[in-house]
Amino acid sequence: MPIDGNGFELGGYTRPDSTQFNELPAHVWPTTARRRSNDEENPGSVEIGGVSLVDIAKEFGTPVFVVDEQDFRSRCRSMAKAFRGAENVHYASKAFLSKTIARWVMEEGLHLDVASGNEMAIALAAGFPAKDMTFHGNNKSTAELRDAISAGVGKIVLDSRSELRRLSQVAAEAGVVQDVLVRVKPGVEAHTHEFIATAHEDQKFGFSLASGSALEAANLVEEDDNLRLIGLHCHIGSQIVDSDGFILAAERVFSLVERLVERHGTEISKHFNTLDLGGGFGIAYTAGEQPLDVAPLADEILTAVDKLAQRIGIETPTVAVEPGRAIVGPSMVTVYEVGTLKDVTIDEGMTRRYVSVDGGMSDNIRPALYGSNYDGRVVNREVSGSRIPTRVVGKHCESGDILINDANYPDDIVEGDLFALAATGAYCYAMASRYNMLTRPPVVSVCDGQVTQILRRETVQDLLSLECETPR
Repeated sequence: MPIDGNGFELGGYTRPDSTQFNELPAHVWPTTARRRSNDEENPGSVEIGGVSLVDIAKEFGTPVFVVDEQDFRSRCRSMAKAFRGAENVHYASKAFLSKTIARWVMEEGLHLDVASGNEMAIALAAGFPAKDMTFHGNNKSTAELRDAISAGVGKIVLDSRSELRRLSQVAAEAGVVQDVLVRVKPGVEAHTHEFIATAHEDQKFGFSLASGSALEAANLVEEDDNLRLIGLHCHIGSQIVDSDGFILAAERVFSLVERLVERHGTEISKHFNTLDLGGGFGIAYTAGEQPLDVAPLADEILTAVDKLAQRIGIETPTVAVEPGRAIVGPSMVTVYEVGTLKDVTIDEGMTRRYVSVDGGMSDNIRPALYGSNYDGRVVNREVSGSRIPTRVVGKHCESGDILINDANYPDDIVEGDLFALAATGAYCYAMASRYNMLTRPPVVSVCDGQVTQILRRETVQDLLSLECETPR
C-alpha cells in the first residue's frame, strides 16, 4: 500500500492508534524538538530550544517561523569539520538571510554567498566582513559590481562575457585587482538522488565547458590586468545526497584546469587555488527520506579532487562548497493555527478532510511551485483519532494553495489546534509573497529556553507605506 510523506499508509482508514503521528522524526525536526510530558497546561505540546511552541504562538501569533539556534550552529560546525575548515564552507544566503543569521554564520567562521546587492547590504549591516563574501548572479548590475568592489567583497563569480568586460572596467576605475571565479557548466545535472551526465547547456548560468566558452573566459581573465583568476565554480543541482555528481563535475572542470595549465604552466596554481563545487546538499523533508551524511560525502569529494590535481601536476586547490538549505532548512519550523475543517467526498464512500491553516502559499510557495512534501504535526497536544485521508491547505484565494497534498492524519484535529511544518528554513521566508495582501510572518529564534525575535511580522501599515498619493 502507498505510504505518505509521514510514513503512514494511504488509501483509506487505518488502525486507530495515532502514536506514530505524535512522534517527531529526529532527522526531520530541529535537534532540540521534543514533546513535553510534564506540561500540565498543554500536555504533549512541542518545545524547541526549551521554548514551548504554544507560548511562542501566544506571544507572536501565527503563522510564525521558529529557528533553532543550536541546530543551525551545529550544522555549520559539521560542514566546517567535513570540508576541513569553516572558511571552505560558504553559507548560501539565498536560502534565508537576516542580520541575525549573518552574525551566526560569521561567529561560526563560515564565509557567505550573496546573490544580490541587497543580500550583501544586509550582511554588511550585520558586520559580516566583505572579504569573506562571494558575489553570485547571472545579471549583476554595474551598480552592484561597483558596490561589491567598494565594499571589498572577496570573490566575484563571473557568469558572462559582458559581465567580465564590465567588471574589468569597474575594477580599473577603482584601481584594484579583483579576485574572480569563472562559473562553468560542467554538463552534469544532479537532483534528488540521481544525476544526469548530459550537456545540460540550456540554462542561464555560466560558461559552457563543451563549447569552449569556459576556456575562453578563463584565458581572458588570466590575461586581464584588472582581474585575478583564483578558481572555477560550478553548481549541479539540488537535494543531492551522494558524491557521484560532485565528483563527475570535478572531473569535467579539471579538464579545463588541465587546458589552462597547458597554456599558462603549473605556475598558475600559485593564484588559481579554489574549486567551488556549489551547493545542493539534500535534507530530509519527510520521515521516509534519508538525510545527508556530510562527512563521508566530503571525504569522497576531497579525495577525488586531490587525485585530479596530482594527475596534472598542480597543488590541490581548496574545495569550497555552498550549503544553504542543508544548514538552515532543518533548523526551522513554521507554526500555524488550524481554522476551517471540511470533509469533501472524493469517491463513492470515501471522503477527504481539508484542514485549513492561517498561512499557506504566501509563506511557503514550494509545494505549489515544486510539488514539495513536508512533515506536519499537531504541536499543542497529542492526538489520538483514527487516521483519515487529509489535505492541509492555506487560506489564499487559490485552489493550488496546498501545503500537504495527500496524507492520513488523525480525525481529532480540531479548530484552534497548532499545526507545524518541519524543515521550512530554506526558501520559505526567502520566497514569501504578499499574495491576497497577507503580511509576512515573524521569525523568532530559540535557544536555552530563551526566545528572540529576528524579524517582526509585517503589518497593514507596512503595505500602506508603499502607496503613493496620486492626483484625483
